[in-house]
Amino acid sequence: MKALMAVTGLILVGFLLMHMYGNLKVFLGEEAFDHYAHWLKGDILYPLIPSGWFIWIFRAFMLAAILLHAGSAWRLARKAKAARGSKYVVRKTIQETYAARTMRWGGVIIAAFVVFHLIQFTIIPGSFGGSGDEPHSMVVASFTQWWMVALYAVCMVLICMHIRHGVWSAFTTLGANTSALARKNLNLLAIVVAVVLYVGFMIMPLAVLFRVI
Repeated sequence: MKALMAVTGLILVGFLLMHMYGNLKVFLGEEAFDHYAHWLKGDILYPLIPSGWFIWIFRAFMLAAILLHAGSAWRLARKAKAARGSKYVVRKTIQETYAARTMRWGGVIIAAFVVFHLIQFTIIPGSFGGSGDEPHSMVVASFTQWWMVALYAVCMVLICMHIRHGVWSAFTTLGANTSALARKNLNLLAIVVAVVLYVGFMIMPLAVLFRVI
């Protein structure tokens, strides 16, 4: 169960890194960004598979990863709660990072943000401004609103806290935490991934807000 949670978690982190890379294409200009967005939904792996199929296969794969990750977390939480026993048993406080202590409710908030993000750009494209057929215009219309940028900044803090602990925990579960040096390197890797994702995801909204884009 822990291994499944670790693997699916790393898959989701990999997706976020790819998504961040795609978002940064907005700095190449409106035409380049719109072309990339339409390419994602249409011509990947064509003619090996029919045009437009890849995005749905990929979405199904990612949905399965999310459900398996959340399901594993829920089952592990229930198992941990059962192992603690009666409320009358004195429990020792384990030293944890703030991110580790808040992984569960942080995951719920992240799930809510993902739903909001999908509604904003995929399910009801253009719901916060711009044209649903023009991804660049949606991005600009959304992030010229200061409260939207503030919302994303706060949610990305929660996501990156989750990722910082999750990356370390995933590699530890998979057997990479074998020594003090390995522990130090894993901790550094987790921090770097979290910081890269935060900066990479926030630079675009801030660039739009301050009229760089």
